[in-house]
Amino acid sequence: MTNKTKKTLGVALKVAILALVAWVLYQKLNNHQNLKEFERLMHNLGTQTVVTTLSVVITLMFANWFLEVVKWQYLCRPIERISVWRATQSVFCGLTWAVFTPNRIGEYGGRVMFLQPRKRIFGVVAMGVGALAQLVLTSVAGSLSIAWFVNRFFGVGPVGGIAIWLAAGLYAGFFLLLYFNVRWINSWMQRIGFLRKFHRFFEILTRYSRRELTTVFLNSLARFVIFTSQYCILMLVIIPDIEFLPMLLLIFILFFVQAALPTLDLFDFGVRSVTASYLYAHITDQDIAVMAIASCVWFINLILPAILGSVFVLKINFFGDTTN
Repeated sequence: MTNKTKKTLGVALKVAILALVAWVLYQKLNNHQNLKEFERLMHNLGTQTVVTTLSVVITLMFANWFLEVVKWQYLCRPIERISVWRATQSVFCGLTWAVFTPNRIGEYGGRVMFLQPRKRIFGVVAMGVGALAQLVLTSVAGSLSIAWFVNRFFGVGPVGGIAIWLAAGLYAGFFLLLYFNVRWINSWMQRIGFLRKFHRFFEILTRYSRRELTTVFLNSLARFVIFTSQYCILMLVIIPDIEFLPMLLLIFILFFVQAALPTLDLFDFGVRSVTASYLYAHITDQDIAVMAIASCVWFINLILPAILGSVFVLKINFFGDTTN
Protein backbone atom coordinates (compact mmCIF):
# COMPACT_ATOMS: atom_id res chain seq x y z
CA MET A 1 0.00 0.00 0.00
CA THR A 2 1.08 3.58 -0.58
CA ASN A 3 1.66 5.90 2.36
CA LYS A 4 -1.52 7.82 1.50
CA THR A 5 -3.57 4.61 1.49
CA LYS A 6 -2.06 3.51 4.79
CA LYS A 7 -2.84 6.89 6.34
CA THR A 8 -6.44 6.82 5.11
CA LEU A 9 -6.96 3.26 6.29
CA GLY A 10 -5.40 4.09 9.67
CA VAL A 11 -7.78 7.01 10.18
CA ALA A 12 -10.73 4.83 9.16
CA LEU A 13 -9.73 2.13 11.67
CA LYS A 14 -9.45 4.69 14.48
CA VAL A 15 -12.84 6.18 13.71
CA ALA A 16 -14.40 2.70 13.49
CA ILE A 17 -12.93 1.65 16.86
CA LEU A 18 -14.07 4.85 18.59
CA ALA A 19 -17.54 4.62 17.05
CA LEU A 20 -17.89 0.98 18.13
CA VAL A 21 -16.75 1.76 21.68
CA ALA A 22 -19.14 4.73 21.92
CA TRP A 23 -22.09 2.72 20.63
CA VAL A 24 -21.67 -0.35 22.81
CA LEU A 25 -20.98 1.72 25.92
CA TYR A 26 -24.11 3.76 25.33
CA GLN A 27 -26.20 0.65 24.75
CA LYS A 28 -25.01 -1.11 27.90
CA LEU A 29 -24.85 1.85 30.29
CA ASN A 30 -28.03 3.62 29.27
CA ASN A 31 -30.31 1.09 31.02
CA HIS A 32 -27.93 -0.36 33.58
CA GLN A 33 -30.25 -1.06 36.52
CA ASN A 34 -27.47 -2.09 38.91
CA LEU A 35 -25.68 1.24 38.50
CA LYS A 36 -28.95 3.07 39.07
CA GLU A 37 -29.50 0.99 42.20
CA PHE A 38 -26.00 1.85 43.38
CA GLU A 39 -26.76 5.53 42.87
CA ARG A 40 -29.90 5.15 45.00
CA LEU A 41 -28.02 3.32 47.76
CA MET A 42 -25.29 5.95 47.89
CA HIS A 43 -27.85 8.76 47.89
CA ASN A 44 -29.33 7.35 51.09
CA LEU A 45 -25.96 7.62 52.84
CA GLY A 46 -25.61 11.39 52.62
CA THR A 47 -23.57 13.66 50.39
CA GLN A 48 -20.39 13.73 52.48
CA THR A 49 -20.20 9.93 52.73
CA VAL A 50 -20.88 9.53 49.02
CA VAL A 51 -18.23 12.04 47.97
CA THR A 52 -15.61 10.64 50.32
CA THR A 53 -16.29 6.99 49.42
CA LEU A 54 -16.33 7.47 45.67
CA SER A 55 -13.28 9.75 45.81
CA VAL A 56 -11.30 7.05 47.62
CA VAL A 57 -12.47 4.30 45.24
CA ILE A 58 -11.69 6.35 42.12
CA THR A 59 -8.29 7.36 43.54
CA LEU A 60 -7.55 3.68 44.10
CA MET A 61 -8.52 3.02 40.48
CA PHE A 62 -5.90 5.47 39.26
CA ALA A 63 -3.33 3.99 41.68
CA ASN A 64 -4.18 0.52 40.37
CA TRP A 65 -3.64 1.47 36.73
CA PHE A 66 -0.54 3.52 37.53
CA LEU A 67 1.01 0.37 38.99
CA GLU A 68 0.06 -1.45 35.80
CA VAL A 69 1.77 1.31 33.78
CA VAL A 70 4.94 0.87 35.86
CA LYS A 71 4.76 -2.91 35.45
CA TRP A 72 4.28 -2.65 31.68
CA GLN A 73 7.22 -0.27 31.33
CA TYR A 74 9.34 -2.67 33.41
CA LEU A 75 8.32 -5.72 31.35
CA CYS A 76 9.14 -3.88 28.13
CA ARG A 77 12.77 -3.22 29.11
CA PRO A 78 14.18 -6.34 27.37
CA ILE A 79 12.23 -5.39 24.23
CA GLU A 80 12.13 -1.61 23.94
CA ARG A 81 12.68 1.27 26.35
CA ILE A 82 9.49 3.32 26.64
CA SER A 83 8.69 6.37 28.76
CA VAL A 84 6.11 6.42 31.55
CA TRP A 85 3.88 8.61 29.40
CA ARG A 86 4.05 6.24 26.45
CA ALA A 87 3.38 3.30 28.78
CA THR A 88 0.36 5.18 30.16
CA GLN A 89 -1.05 5.77 26.67
CA SER A 90 -0.40 2.13 25.86
CA VAL A 91 -2.19 0.75 28.93
CA PHE A 92 -5.27 2.96 28.63
CA CYS A 93 -5.55 2.41 24.89
CA GLY A 94 -5.45 -1.34 25.56
CA LEU A 95 -8.35 -0.95 28.01
CA THR A 96 -10.42 0.72 25.29
CA TRP A 97 -9.79 -2.17 22.90
CA ALA A 98 -10.57 -4.66 25.67
CA VAL A 99 -14.20 -3.67 26.15
CA PHE A 100 -15.46 -5.26 22.93
CA THR A 101 -13.23 -8.33 22.70
CA PRO A 102 -13.64 -11.74 24.43
CA ASN A 103 -11.65 -12.17 27.64
CA ARG A 104 -10.12 -8.71 27.07
CA ILE A 105 -7.89 -10.13 24.33
CA GLY A 106 -8.01 -6.78 22.55
CA GLU A 107 -6.04 -5.26 25.41
CA TYR A 108 -2.95 -7.01 24.06
CA GLY A 109 -3.44 -5.59 20.58
CA GLY A 110 -4.21 -2.08 21.76
CA ARG A 111 -1.25 -2.00 24.10
CA VAL A 112 1.48 -3.35 21.83
CA MET A 113 0.54 -0.91 19.07
CA PHE A 114 2.65 1.59 21.02
CA LEU A 115 5.77 -0.50 20.43
CA GLN A 116 7.88 -0.61 17.28
CA PRO A 117 6.14 -2.83 14.68
CA ARG A 118 8.81 -5.54 14.76
CA LYS A 119 8.66 -5.64 18.57
CA ARG A 120 4.90 -6.05 18.93
CA ILE A 121 4.71 -9.84 19.05
CA PHE A 122 7.44 -9.88 21.70
CA GLY A 123 5.34 -7.29 23.55
CA VAL A 124 2.37 -9.66 23.59
CA VAL A 125 4.53 -12.32 25.27
CA ALA A 126 5.90 -9.79 27.77
CA MET A 127 2.39 -8.66 28.59
CA GLY A 128 1.51 -12.30 29.14
CA VAL A 129 4.10 -12.47 31.93
CA GLY A 130 2.37 -9.61 33.74
CA ALA A 131 -1.03 -11.20 33.19
CA LEU A 132 0.29 -14.52 34.53
CA ALA A 133 1.50 -12.81 37.71
CA GLN A 134 -2.00 -11.42 38.24
CA LEU A 135 -3.55 -14.80 37.45
CA VAL A 136 -1.28 -16.54 39.98
CA LEU A 137 -2.51 -14.25 42.76
CA THR A 138 -6.13 -14.73 41.71
CA SER A 139 -5.65 -18.51 41.52
CA VAL A 140 -3.87 -18.83 44.87
CA ALA A 141 -6.28 -16.62 46.82
CA GLY A 142 -9.31 -17.95 44.95
CA SER A 143 -8.57 -21.66 45.26
CA LEU A 144 -7.84 -21.44 48.99
CA SER A 145 -10.96 -19.33 49.52
CA ILE A 146 -13.06 -21.87 47.60
CA ALA A 147 -11.72 -24.59 49.90
CA TRP A 148 -12.85 -22.53 52.91
CA PHE A 149 -16.22 -21.83 51.26
CA VAL A 150 -16.98 -25.47 50.49
CA ASN A 151 -15.91 -26.62 53.97
CA ARG A 152 -17.98 -23.97 55.71
CA PHE A 153 -21.22 -24.05 53.72
CA PHE A 154 -21.48 -27.53 52.17
CA GLY A 155 -20.66 -29.88 55.03
CA VAL A 156 -18.28 -32.15 53.14
CA GLY A 157 -16.98 -33.86 56.29
CA PRO A 158 -13.41 -34.14 57.64
CA VAL A 159 -12.02 -36.40 54.91
CA GLY A 160 -13.65 -34.45 52.10
CA GLY A 161 -12.54 -31.20 53.69
CA ILE A 162 -8.90 -32.30 53.87
CA ALA A 163 -9.03 -33.51 50.26
CA ILE A 164 -10.40 -30.16 49.12
CA TRP A 165 -7.74 -28.22 51.03
CA LEU A 166 -5.06 -30.49 49.56
CA ALA A 167 -6.38 -29.98 46.01
CA ALA A 168 -6.49 -26.22 46.55
CA GLY A 169 -2.94 -26.22 47.88
CA LEU A 170 -1.64 -28.22 44.91
CA TYR A 171 -3.49 -25.96 42.48
CA ALA A 172 -2.05 -22.83 44.08
CA GLY A 173 1.42 -24.37 44.24
CA PHE A 174 1.33 -25.25 40.53
CA PHE A 175 0.67 -21.67 39.52
CA LEU A 176 3.40 -20.32 41.80
CA LEU A 177 5.88 -22.85 40.44
CA LEU A 178 4.96 -22.07 36.83
CA TYR A 179 5.26 -18.33 37.28
CA PHE A 180 8.71 -18.36 38.88
CA ASN A 181 9.86 -20.81 36.20
CA VAL A 182 8.14 -19.08 33.31
CA ARG A 183 11.06 -19.94 31.01
CA TRP A 184 9.69 -23.49 30.96
CA ILE A 185 7.02 -22.27 28.55
CA ASN A 186 9.72 -21.52 25.99
CA SER A 187 11.00 -25.10 26.29
CA TRP A 188 7.50 -26.51 25.88
CA MET A 189 6.96 -24.43 22.75
CA GLN A 190 10.00 -26.04 21.14
CA ARG A 191 8.61 -29.53 21.78
CA ILE A 192 5.18 -28.96 20.22
CA GLY A 193 5.41 -29.39 16.48
CA PHE A 194 2.99 -26.78 15.14
CA LEU A 195 4.09 -24.22 17.77
CA ARG A 196 7.82 -24.70 17.25
CA LYS A 197 8.01 -22.02 14.55
CA PHE A 198 6.76 -19.44 17.06
CA HIS A 199 9.17 -20.30 19.84
CA ARG A 200 11.59 -17.48 18.96
CA PHE A 201 9.01 -15.00 20.18
CA PHE A 202 8.89 -16.82 23.51
CA GLU A 203 12.65 -16.67 24.00
CA ILE A 204 12.06 -13.37 25.75
CA LEU A 205 10.76 -15.42 28.69
CA THR A 206 14.32 -16.58 29.33
CA ARG A 207 15.46 -12.97 29.79
CA TYR A 208 13.43 -12.42 32.97
CA SER A 209 15.44 -13.31 36.08
CA ARG A 210 13.86 -14.56 39.32
CA ARG A 211 14.51 -11.12 40.79
CA GLU A 212 12.66 -9.40 37.95
CA LEU A 213 9.80 -11.86 38.20
CA THR A 214 9.60 -11.16 41.93
CA THR A 215 9.41 -7.41 41.23
CA VAL A 216 6.55 -7.96 38.78
CA PHE A 217 4.85 -10.29 41.27
CA LEU A 218 5.04 -7.71 44.09
CA ASN A 219 3.64 -5.06 41.76
CA SER A 220 0.76 -7.40 40.91
CA LEU A 221 0.22 -8.09 44.62
CA ALA A 222 -0.10 -4.35 45.27
CA ARG A 223 -2.69 -4.12 42.48
CA PHE A 224 -4.54 -7.11 43.93
CA VAL A 225 -4.67 -5.40 47.35
CA ILE A 226 -5.95 -2.16 45.82
CA PHE A 227 -8.65 -3.90 43.80
CA THR A 228 -9.75 -5.88 46.84
CA SER A 229 -9.81 -2.70 48.95
CA GLN A 230 -12.28 -1.08 46.57
CA TYR A 231 -14.79 -3.86 47.15
CA CYS A 232 -14.16 -3.83 50.90
CA ILE A 233 -14.67 -0.06 51.21
CA LEU A 234 -17.95 -0.07 49.31
CA MET A 235 -19.29 -3.11 51.14
CA LEU A 236 -18.38 -1.81 54.59
CA VAL A 237 -20.01 1.54 53.81
CA ILE A 238 -23.21 0.19 52.22
CA ILE A 239 -23.54 -3.07 54.22
CA PRO A 240 -21.88 -2.10 57.54
CA ASP A 241 -23.06 -5.20 59.45
CA ILE A 242 -21.35 -7.68 57.11
CA GLU A 243 -18.67 -10.00 58.54
CA PHE A 244 -15.24 -8.84 57.38
CA LEU A 245 -13.32 -12.12 56.92
CA PRO A 246 -16.07 -14.00 55.03
CA MET A 247 -16.65 -10.86 52.94
CA LEU A 248 -12.95 -10.76 52.05
CA LEU A 249 -12.70 -14.45 51.13
CA LEU A 250 -15.81 -14.22 48.95
CA ILE A 251 -14.21 -11.32 47.07
CA PHE A 252 -11.28 -13.64 46.28
CA ILE A 253 -13.71 -16.26 44.94
CA LEU A 254 -15.45 -13.61 42.85
CA PHE A 255 -12.09 -12.68 41.27
CA PHE A 256 -11.38 -16.35 40.61
CA VAL A 257 -14.70 -16.92 38.85
CA GLN A 258 -14.28 -13.78 36.75
CA ALA A 259 -10.83 -14.93 35.63
CA ALA A 260 -12.07 -18.43 34.80
CA LEU A 261 -15.14 -17.54 32.72
CA PRO A 262 -14.77 -16.23 29.15
CA THR A 263 -16.68 -12.98 28.75
CA LEU A 264 -16.58 -9.46 27.35
CA ASP A 265 -15.84 -6.46 29.55
CA LEU A 266 -19.09 -4.98 28.32
CA PHE A 267 -21.05 -7.96 29.62
CA ASP A 268 -18.78 -8.58 32.58
CA PHE A 269 -21.14 -6.73 34.91
CA GLY A 270 -23.60 -9.60 34.44
CA VAL A 271 -21.06 -12.22 35.46
CA ARG A 272 -19.88 -10.14 38.40
CA SER A 273 -23.37 -9.30 39.60
CA VAL A 274 -24.85 -12.81 39.38
CA THR A 275 -21.75 -14.45 40.90
CA ALA A 276 -21.56 -11.89 43.70
CA SER A 277 -25.26 -12.26 44.45
CA TYR A 278 -24.96 -16.06 44.76
CA LEU A 279 -21.83 -16.00 46.91
CA TYR A 280 -22.89 -13.27 49.32
CA ALA A 281 -26.34 -14.78 49.80
CA HIS A 282 -24.54 -17.10 52.26
CA ILE A 283 -23.61 -14.23 54.60
CA THR A 284 -26.08 -11.40 53.89
CA ASP A 285 -29.57 -10.87 52.52
CA GLN A 286 -28.55 -7.58 50.84
CA ASP A 287 -28.25 -9.18 47.40
CA ILE A 288 -29.34 -6.05 45.50
CA ALA A 289 -26.69 -4.00 47.29
CA VAL A 290 -24.04 -6.62 46.52
CA MET A 291 -24.94 -6.64 42.81
CA ALA A 292 -24.91 -2.85 42.72
CA ILE A 293 -21.47 -2.74 44.36
CA ALA A 294 -20.05 -5.27 41.88
CA SER A 295 -21.40 -3.22 38.98
CA CYS A 296 -19.95 -0.01 40.40
CA VAL A 297 -16.48 -1.52 40.74
CA TRP A 298 -16.79 -2.85 37.17
CA PHE A 299 -17.68 0.61 35.91
CA ILE A 300 -14.96 2.49 37.81
CA ASN A 301 -12.12 0.03 37.09
CA LEU A 302 -12.84 -1.00 33.50
CA ILE A 303 -15.37 1.22 31.76
CA LEU A 304 -14.19 4.61 33.05
CA PRO A 305 -10.53 3.90 32.10
CA ALA A 306 -11.71 2.58 28.71
CA ILE A 307 -13.48 5.88 28.07
CA LEU A 308 -10.33 7.79 29.06
CA GLY A 309 -8.23 5.51 26.86
CA SER A 310 -10.29 6.29 23.77
CA VAL A 311 -8.29 9.52 23.47
CA PHE A 312 -5.10 7.51 22.97
CA VAL A 313 -6.58 5.43 20.16
CA LEU A 314 -5.94 8.50 18.01
CA LYS A 315 -2.21 8.19 18.74
CA ILE A 316 -1.86 4.79 17.08
CA ASN A 317 -0.09 4.35 13.77
CA PHE A 318 -1.22 0.90 12.60
CA PHE A 319 1.41 0.63 9.89
CA GLY A 320 4.44 2.23 11.51
CA ASP A 321 5.84 3.74 14.64
CA THR A 322 3.48 5.25 17.17
CA THR A 323 3.98 8.89 17.93
CA ASN A 324 4.77 10.01 21.47
